[in-house]
Amino acid sequence: MTQGGQTNPGRRTVLGAAVLGAGGVTLGVPGPASAASSKDGGSYRDLPVPTVVAHRGASGYRPEHTLGSYQLALDMGAHVIEQDLVPTKDGHLVCRHENDITGTTDVAEHPEFASRRTTKSVDGVSLTGWFTEDFTLAELKTLRAKERIPGTRQENTLYDGRWTIPSFEEVLRWAEREGRARGRRIWLHIETKHPTYFRDLGLGLEEPLARLLRTYGRHRKNSPNFLQSFEPSSMRRMAELVAAPRVVLLSGAATRPWDFQVAGDPRTVADLVKPEGLKWIAGFAQGLGPTLDLIIPKDATGKLGTPTTLVRDAHARGLVLHPYTMRNENSFLPADFRRGTDPTAYGDAFGALKVYFEQGIDGIFSDNPDTALLAAADFTRRR
Repeated sequence: MTQGGQTNPGRRTVLGAAVLGAGGVTLGVPGPASAASSKDGGSYRDLPVPTVVAHRGASGYRPEHTLGSYQLALDMGAHVIEQDLVPTKDGHLVCRHENDITGTTDVAEHPEFASRRTTKSVDGVSLTGWFTEDFTLAELKTLRAKERIPGTRQENTLYDGRWTIPSFEEVLRWAEREGRARGRRIWLHIETKHPTYFRDLGLGLEEPLARLLRTYGRHRKNSPNFLQSFEPSSMRRMAELVAAPRVVLLSGAATRPWDFQVAGDPRTVADLVKPEGLKWIAGFAQGLGPTLDLIIPKDATGKLGTPTTLVRDAHARGLVLHPYTMRNENSFLPADFRRGTDPTAYGDAFGALKVYFEQGIDGIFSDNPDTALLAAADFTRRR
């Protein structure tokens, strides 16, 4: 990060170690396959372990969920690239982490949309701002993406205004082009955001997602994508529509998925990570995306504590685990891996990644895929 005119050399050193030129030599990219088509064989079980999932693209270096962020992640060699999906007023799926686009676009600078600022309750949380479901795709395309956390990632603001909000279909076409150019399949990790909320608005996510997956041949069990949601009912619905592998995302142990709250299901995440809960999940999903604290909880000081049995228990049910999210900045790292007092400076991300990999996880979401790839290569070499 640039702070007070000084550049943090760690950030650029790590980036340069993994990327030797966009479109050139990259770390962690598998050798070319015989064809790039998403209809080809192969399974998620064939992905490198640990698998590196680029969280919202290379969001540590570019504004998240932009084609620039996705492209950089692919050029870095990320094995899988994540998209979060929310709908537009006219039923298109677009890539945003949240339907509230106040902090990730320049919508506030558009006087023609000033009247659309409103307050809504999304999954029980009151939010004031602008929301994708109040815009057509054409209207959203007049906006430009910007960095979500500029105070932490000041350097990313250089790219504010450079890209538009991508529709999911644009991303699928991009993945097809890149797959043909690289001679291999491009893996995606696709999340349905707030599916119960949107279904209640008449903007259900699952059916249009299934249609797009079928259109682009990504609906089969060996298609190069994962589907994921924090609401298990969304993945159960997707299981009825397509055969592509599915992942249940899990937040803090004390939380309840929103669809459980709406349905009156009393189970919490703590119940779902027990053997009986994992057995239930394995009935309709192939993987888990737990928060890292479900793998190794932190103690009162913020340091890593004693690992849980989740990895072992999930593997016993045949589930793969891709926990989230590793970031390089001190403010996001466990306390024992922070370095110095600047919360925006890089800490010992390599040390933290090594500890998480040692738990036997199958992969990890990272905002800094180059760092995670180097850590995964170190870990694999030393095993």
